[in-house]
Amino acid sequence: MKTVLITGCSSGIGLDGARHMRSRGWRVITTCRKDEDLEARRAEGFEAIHLELADENSVARAADAALSLGRIDALVNNAAFAIPGAAEDLPRGALRSIFEANLFGTHDLTRRLLPHFRQHGGRVVNISSVLGLVGIPWRGAYVATKFALEGLTDVLRVEMADTPVKFVLIEPGPIGTKIRQNSIPHFERWIDWKSSARADQYRQSLLKRLYEPAAKKDRFELPPSAVSARIAQALESANPRPRYYVTTPTYISGIGRRLFSTRALDWFARRS
Repeated sequence: MKTVLITGCSSGIGLDGARHMRSRGWRVITTCRKDEDLEARRAEGFEAIHLELADENSVARAADAALSLGRIDALVNNAAFAIPGAAEDLPRGALRSIFEANLFGTHDLTRRLLPHFRQHGGRVVNISSVLGLVGIPWRGAYVATKFALEGLTDVLRVEMADTPVKFVLIEPGPIGTKIRQNSIPHFERWIDWKSSARADQYRQSLLKRLYEPAAKKDRFELPPSAVSARIAQALESANPRPRYYVTTPTYISGIGRRLFSTRALDWFARRS
């Protein structure tokens, strides 16, 4: 039985991925930030470890705890959050907080497991996003972390080619998770939208999207199980692809980056 450590298993992609990989015969170690989520995972029969990616000490403790449980064959870096808002309204502290979790903590955890993976062989799957390929309005902070994750993963994949460690990116588009609802506290903490030059645009667009139930489902939205299927491919393929796309917008964006001009991509982003 192979073992995978998956971060961000309170809900959404992380939780569905954990259940899916267990159903395929994997031993799954989950991580969550909140005690109630840890207890919920344990009640389901998962091994669960507390992890706060923004806290270096927490990352160190989580890595040690995971390694104490025996051999780990793979790491799925899924945990991340968003801070919606116009890029011009993002204070320094907001960017610092999101990078601490989405990039610095993720990389820190990966580094702490790499010596183990070098010895035994291992696979690191980083859950990126279509927003790691293209930027769209109101998502500047999240886009910045995912662009950075993409670049760092590409370099690690090349640098680690002479080791038994493989690096894979999964790039979902719209997935039915709680990321929008979970972003509200971060928006309220960091974005002074009432003082923004774009206050009217916030009222007309972002506030409705954040606080009002969607009138209809995004026509391209897929359930978390679509990402879980890609996670299984990335973990179980003898020679995994460097990237796995999920949802139509990701395929369109991937093609667009190769074929379209920057102006054409900007037009596409504004319509998004």
